[in-house]
Amino acid sequence: MIKLFRFLKPYKRYVAMVLILLFLQSMAELYLPTLMSDIVDTGIVKGDTDYILKIGGFMLLVAFGSAICVILSSFLSSKVATAFGRDIRKEVFVKGERFSLHEFDKIGTSSMITRTTNDVTQIQQVTIMIMRMMVSAPIMAIGGIIMALSKDKKLSLVLAVAIPLLGLVIFLVAKKAVPLFKVMQKKVDKINLVLRENLIGIRVIRAFNRIEDEKERFEEASYDFTTTAIKVNKMMAVVMPVMMIIMNFTSIAIIWFGGLRIDTGDIQVGDMMAFLQYAMQIMFSFLMVAIMFVMIPRAEASAVRINEVLDIDPEITDTKNPRNTDGRKGYVEFKDVTFSYPGAEQPAIKDISFSVNPGETTAIIGGTGSGKSTLINLIPRFYDIQSGNILVDGVDIREMSQENLRKKIGFVPQKAVLFTGTISENIKYGKEDATEDEIKHAAEVSQASEFVNNMKEGYDAVIAQGGNNVSGGQKQRLSIARALIRRPEIYIFDDSFSALDFKTDAKLRGALKGETKESTVIIVAQRVSTVMDADRIIVLDEGRIAGIGTHRELLKSCEVYKEIVSSQLSEEELA
Repeated sequence: MIKLFRFLKPYKRYVAMVLILLFLQSMAELYLPTLMSDIVDTGIVKGDTDYILKIGGFMLLVAFGSAICVILSSFLSSKVATAFGRDIRKEVFVKGERFSLHEFDKIGTSSMITRTTNDVTQIQQVTIMIMRMMVSAPIMAIGGIIMALSKDKKLSLVLAVAIPLLGLVIFLVAKKAVPLFKVMQKKVDKINLVLRENLIGIRVIRAFNRIEDEKERFEEASYDFTTTAIKVNKMMAVVMPVMMIIMNFTSIAIIWFGGLRIDTGDIQVGDMMAFLQYAMQIMFSFLMVAIMFVMIPRAEASAVRINEVLDIDPEITDTKNPRNTDGRKGYVEFKDVTFSYPGAEQPAIKDISFSVNPGETTAIIGGTGSGKSTLINLIPRFYDIQSGNILVDGVDIREMSQENLRKKIGFVPQKAVLFTGTISENIKYGKEDATEDEIKHAAEVSQASEFVNNMKEGYDAVIAQGGNNVSGGQKQRLSIARALIRRPEIYIFDDSFSALDFKTDAKLRGALKGETKESTVIIVAQRVSTVMDADRIIVLDEGRIAGIGTHRELLKSCEVYKEIVSSQLSEEELA
């Protein structure tokens, strides 16, 4: 957790102010019992009303100053802790944005959500507690012991018994609770995972009538967390009663032995009352430490999880001296490229070599698991290859900055993703400064304008979370429009026409020809009808190139392609 305190540096001035305020408040709290003993032993014994009013007024002034310090320190500590939590959350999010897809898979989406929300909240709460308690508790405890000793050393033997007992209780509870706090955060991950899968897969769950099974699965994860939480809270519940018992017995012992010492004339009544106040201050200081021991272990577990994210060095980074292209636009070349997913037994693609030129349409086709999506995911550098080279405009993509590389690419993923907002905002996601005419033109080319114009609000119609208020085909067309508005050098369509009917598919491909005639187009598709007009078709089989050529050339030379075509087209269509 100490590593995270580097995020407090911008607020060190406020932290210093909180420390000063808490020090002043502690000094005031320690001074009040002494003033009270003066009133009892001097003012009341002598019957000096003026002395009582004078010291009493001074006590009120000290108490008022202490209250002001408490209010200001609470306000500043809350402000610092909130800003601290905000900065950590931002840093975790920014770091996550730089992760490769492999690193995302390693941490897991549900765990990443928990770390960014619940874990940061734990850190934020304990920071407030540290600033409010961890500073004042030691001052009050040490100061209280010194002041108590100054009042009566023999009576302080009561504290010599009570304080070790308190320390022992705190130690035993913390020892058992710390491991359970770490387990609890993992169980929160599990709840997040099950809940997220249920929300995303609700259609599948209902289609297969597995609602009750999923309820049981969620209840099991929730019960697992609840059981651990109850176990921890039972341990923590022991702390307060035990400490209150020790405190009350300490008060009884002080009054008992203090009364005996008053009877022998060793101390005054006011001194015993002041001693009792100091004893309570010491006890409450240890109580605050106990509360901290409840919160710090869980926050420490959260801090470890956050540091795991922050300490990950992204696999895909920019070179120190990125190269610029030499003016060429839209050239893509694969040279003996081999790529394996982490932990895989064999490469997803192997020895891939081909080149693509601007003005050409290259289609990639193959069976399921042949490596089509893997191949095109390497061009924007979502993953780094193990061997070979991928060149864009004559420069190896590992020698370019990721920003410049991706500026050249208009990518339409296999799963269309829309963001909460209007249709216009979703299309403009590809180009922030796009004009209204550019938005409408992109929608017309992608064949989205027809259904958009039929909506009541048109381009201002709101897309629900995840695009749940539009169909799969409408999502695909809007995501294609988002890529088109960018007017990139390279268009990559990863099976982006699968949800379209044949008529819309044909119209879209016809419109794309005029729009992308100066750009490079790479299409991954399952349908032969989508790829047969391409300038070049690359056939993949088990991660290797089985054939390259036009539709007619491959029908003659590539058995894999012939099998795919014969499975989709009739003999009349082939002829």
